[in-house]
Amino acid sequence: MTKNVKERVAGVFNEVAAAMETGQFGQKKKIGLTLLDSEHGVDELKKAAQLAENKYNDLEVDLIGCEEDKCSCLADAHSIMDQKLENEELDAAVTLHYNFPLGVSTVGRVITPGQGKEMLIATTTGTTATDRVPAMLKNTIYGIAAAKALGIEKPTVGILNVEGARLVEKNLQKLKANGYQFEFATSVRADGGSVMRGNDLLLGTPDIMVTDTLTGNMLMKVFSAFNTGGQYEAVGYGYGPGVGEDYDKLIGIISRASGAPVIAKALKFMAEVAQGNLLELTKTELKAAKKAGLNDLIAELKAKNSAVKEEKVKKPEKKVTDEEISGIDILEIEAAKESLWQQDIYAETGMGCTGPVILIAEADEAKARKKLQKAGFIE
Repeated sequence: MTKNVKERVAGVFNEVAAAMETGQFGQKKKIGLTLLDSEHGVDELKKAAQLAENKYNDLEVDLIGCEEDKCSCLADAHSIMDQKLENEELDAAVTLHYNFPLGVSTVGRVITPGQGKEMLIATTTGTTATDRVPAMLKNTIYGIAAAKALGIEKPTVGILNVEGARLVEKNLQKLKANGYQFEFATSVRADGGSVMRGNDLLLGTPDIMVTDTLTGNMLMKVFSAFNTGGQYEAVGYGYGPGVGEDYDKLIGIISRASGAPVIAKALKFMAEVAQGNLLELTKTELKAAKKAGLNDLIAELKAKNSAVKEEKVKKPEKKVTDEEISGIDILEIEAAKESLWQQDIYAETGMGCTGPVILIAEADEAKARKKLQKAGFIE
């Protein structure tokens, strides 16, 4: 054995020995954390960052929103966070009240009370699609990608018994029959099946519980704060990473009510999915699902639900959207946006912390509100 070979072998041996001693294999993931707008104050977020770095040796936290960042509001912190992600200065980030584009939603992670089992909830914030059944079909794909990024090779899928669950089950069965590989979970109730009951929620029967986003958001709050009276989220990993087709950022969501234990675990969650390459896995899962006919199934569902053909509306010239108009139902958000486009008012859709929002330029806000009120979208 030559001297160079001996030196390389010794180097590898030393790296492995160091990793075994510290528990850290590979490079630390750098996770951003915005510090503004928590109901528990900046100190709670800083406490969470310290807790995460002390507890998990595979990550380091970059605090965004300190005095040196010159942030006057959360929007400023989001701009800095987005820029750092684009520049690859961060591997991922954790924030709150972030407006994902339509088509992107978050996969949450809870600890169920029945047996202390972890379970993913797909999805918990954002908007996968404006129709429930197509949204839940895509939520299934997003949940599978997130589970695999966490190292679960063959995650089981359960469908929460909400409106549309049977139709979701039927179309997932078609997808599986056409070659998309995944496993259904079986309910603990006597009649079994892949449609999950409340008992399955408490026990964490599936690895992934598929539901609509607003129901998922409510479940996250219940699982996180059921033992604290509701004002302090103490259990779980937060609302999870935003997942969507062609989405290229790893941004995880917490709530304004999230406490330090949850935020610390949210930072860990994002480090894990960064390490597990969630963005690439999402592309892989969507490609496989489309090969099995996902787009055709969604098109069939939309055709059945469309009583009339949608009128094509010309999109106005793009503007900076720095104001929000809330109070519009998720099933009407696209129609509300297009009603403004018809009036030559530029608008976008997004998801705030309490539901869907219309994003509008500040100069157009008053006029847009009047138009939406006249059309019956808001009061």
